[in-house]
Formats: sequence, structure tokens, C-alpha cells
Amino acid sequence: MPAKQEAEGVRVKKKILRLILGDQLNIQHSWFSDDPKVAEYVLMEVREEATYTRHHIQKIIAFFLAMRAFAREAQDKGFAVRYIALDDSKNKHSFVANVEALLATGEYSAFEYQDPDEYRVSEALKEMSAHAHVPTRVVDSEHFLTTPAFFQGVFKGHKRYVMELFYREVRRKYDLLMEDGEPIGGRWNFDAENRKKLPKGVTPPPPLDFEREVSDIVALLKTSNVPSIGTVNPRRFTWPVTREESLRLLTYFCEKLLPEFGSYQDAMHTDHRFLFHSRISFSLNVKMISPLEVVEAAIKAWRRSKGAISIEQVEGFVRQIAGWREFMRGVYWAHMPRYKTLNSLGAKRPLPHYFWDGDTKMRCVKHAVDQSLEEAYAHHIQRLMVTGNFAILAGIDPDEVDAWYLGIYADALEWVQLPNTRGMSQFADGGIVGTKPYTSSAAYINKMSNYCGGCHYNFKERYGERGCPFNTLYWDFLIRNKAALEKNPRIGMGYRHIDKMSKEEVAEITAKASEILNGIENL
Repeated sequence: MPAKQEAEGVRVKKKILRLILGDQLNIQHSWFSDDPKVAEYVLMEVREEATYTRHHIQKIIAFFLAMRAFAREAQDKGFAVRYIALDDSKNKHSFVANVEALLATGEYSAFEYQDPDEYRVSEALKEMSAHAHVPTRVVDSEHFLTTPAFFQGVFKGHKRYVMELFYREVRRKYDLLMEDGEPIGGRWNFDAENRKKLPKGVTPPPPLDFEREVSDIVALLKTSNVPSIGTVNPRRFTWPVTREESLRLLTYFCEKLLPEFGSYQDAMHTDHRFLFHSRISFSLNVKMISPLEVVEAAIKAWRRSKGAISIEQVEGFVRQIAGWREFMRGVYWAHMPRYKTLNSLGAKRPLPHYFWDGDTKMRCVKHAVDQSLEEAYAHHIQRLMVTGNFAILAGIDPDEVDAWYLGIYADALEWVQLPNTRGMSQFADGGIVGTKPYTSSAAYINKMSNYCGGCHYNFKERYGERGCPFNTLYWDFLIRNKAALEKNPRIGMGYRHIDKMSKEEVAEITAKASEILNGIENL
């Protein structure tokens, strides 16, 4: 209590200190239905979070801009907000240290925080709360469709996780694309219709961008010596950083992109980086918008279209948000912290330089990496079947793969990145997420993209100077991991093919693969 007030006998009611993390920007949270006099909200830009992995500069900027915009919005609604900027002289550059310093002032009656999505942050705040000298409370973030307990309940009695089973339960729980208890269209899943290459004559609408000047934050990061990767145009920063912008992007998707989304969601093209993808993942993952309002908006657009948008388009989108995204979170919390250490295939090779600079003759990898460095974004098939596919075929250490994916994408938060990368992409979890390694030769990449045209390597060749590395490494991957994978029924065809090969051909594959991997930096 200030000395003057104490001397005058004025009793000042202390406020609750409430922490808002950078991925908890949900202005619709029930906290903001409380009397504004109850609490003070604190947001902070801390070096610990900006540097725990090397992030894309656009990712850091997007987080800072979104946090600052959220703080202003909360203040405009009458809430007390303390904002600790990166260059604040009192900033101790960790959530825990800053909260401890604030509580030490004696100005607060209690401390509350929303349940973090990242294991590392959750454990740190639990530890701090256990020793706090004021009452502490953790509340739900009120964002996700499911809880870890729901996830565990779905799979009680099952030997393994199956996303389709989980997805159906979420559909039932929220009555999504359901009619009289059955899936609309007579099928739960239209994935078979969602695998088309972008044909000539189909041109996606231009992306909706939000251009703003960010020179001040670029300068702040430079003077604060915050390391980063990627590039940014300081006069044209395009990511949505407010709820209003996020809703505009969602509306644009529903009106302009959803009609073709499902058909071409797996397609890749050098002329169309975003195709029909929504690009709302950053907005979702920092909670400016919620998964329920997203899927409901898409379903409403589908219903309004009266047949102009087919069920295949909307179901493919609902499956990504209500199915896969929630499923990944369930896997993460069911297996952390051990999950982060899994390396079932024993991969140890360092990540090649071209994941950082794009300087490779493999046109597919170059395009996917260049786009990632320039946009802080690539869609799921670019991540899974180009960069991820190459990494698993080449035996890259999953620790290095995780760090790259976590840093380079603006939407990458560990709860969703880790099971997607270490599990789905790299099979380092031994099959917890995926029923098989998601690997392919160049044939799949050629089928789904225009990457192979004009490439230095020939997607039809396995050997020779111009033989595509994806071809050789695909077969070598199966050969060198035979003991671990040959009993997997989903890839049995590959091993039956290998069994028909002559010893000479197998030897030629392994010799060529050895040559490629020994010279991996020069591909």
C-alpha cells in the first residue's frame, strides 16, 4: 500500500495477478466477463521464449504484434493490463522471474494463469506456483474442443491410437456434419477425394494479406540481439494479428477458397504457394479465434452454398481442425515428456545446410524451404512429403528436425509441432501417431506437384548422376530399416518388391545411397 494511503487509513483492495501467455490471446475467455476491478493482466515479451529455439523473424514479429494488439483491446474494454516489452529495463526475460518479481511487490492478493499448452511452460509455472506466497490457481484456456481426459477416454481399452476413431467421437460430441446421428453424405471421411493435383486452368484466388509496417520491431529485435531465421519485408508484414483480421481471413476462406479446398489440399505448385489453404493456423494457435467457431463457419458456408460447395470440401477442412489438430494435442499430453526423446529408427545425421538457405539442386526441397524462409509458412503436404520425407529418408536426427520445424513456421507451437514432426513425419515415435512411416519416392511428389519439371534430377531415375535422391533413398530407407519395419502390414508391398530384387540390385541401391548420404551437403 502506498505510504500516503496507509497513513490516511485507506484500505486498498488488492487485485489478482493474471498471466496471459503469447498463445492465449482469447478475448472471449470468461476472465473478461469478470468485473475489470478484480484483476490486473500481465503479458510479456521475454527473451527466454524468443530464443529457446531459433525462430523465424516473422513468427517473433507476429507474436509481439498480436500480444500488443490484444493488450490494447483489453485496455479499451476497461481491464488493467501490465505489458512488459522486450526492452523494458525491469524485464527479467522469463515468465517465472517476471511473475515472481511482481508478486514480491505485495500488490497482489493471488496469482492465476491459464493452463499452458506447452509441457515446458506448464512445469515451470507449476513449480513457481508451489512456492508462491499468495494463493494460486490454474484455469482452462477455454479453447480446445477436447481435453486430455476425453482423448484418453476415447482410446480406453484400445491397443493403439486411431485418428479416425477419435475424429468420429468429436463429430458426435459437437454434432458436426451429422444428421440423425449419422454422418452427412453417408461417409465419415472423404480423404480419397482430397488428393488431386492442381490441373491446368485452375487458378486459386489471390491470398488475403494484412500489410503493415514493422520496422520498429525489426529494429528492436536487432538491438536486443534476438537471433532469427528467414526474411521479412519490414514495410509489408502480412500475417493477421488481431481477432478482427483473423475473422476476416476465415470469412475469405469460406467464401473464396473452401469451394476447392478439399480437392486440392494435398497439391503443390511453384506458382501458387498457398493454393486453397486457409492460413488461419497462426490465428488458431494463439487463440484469437476458436476451433469451434472455425468449423461452424465452414459448415454454415457449405450449407448456404446449397450444393455449390460439395461435402468433400468441407469435410476435409473439418477433419483437419476438429480431428487432426485435437488428436495431436491428445498425443502430446499423453506422452510428454518422454515423447520428445523418442528416436525409434536411431536417426543421427545432421540437418543439411539447405534447410537453412535453400541452396540445393532438388527443386522440390528448394521450393518448400525457400517458401518457408520467405513466408514462415508451408502447407501440410510440403511439410510432410517434401522436407519431412527427405529428412526421414536421409536419417536426419529428429532433434534437429524438431528444432527446424518449431522455429521456421509462424504457427509452430510444440504441442502441435512435436507429434506432427517426431511422430507423423519422422516415425521416431515408433508408430504412436502414424500406422506407418510417411515416405515416398519421387513418383508421389511428381504426381502431386509441378516440382519435378525442370529439376536437375530426373524423377524417373534411381541411379546415375541425375537419378533423383528421393528414389534411391526411399529404397535404401526400407532396406536399412528392415528389422524395424518389415512386419508393418502397411508397407509390406515395398518389402515384397525388395525380396524380388537381385542381390546385385540391392547392393547397387545401398552403394548409391551411401554416395548420396556421404555427399548430402552437395545435393
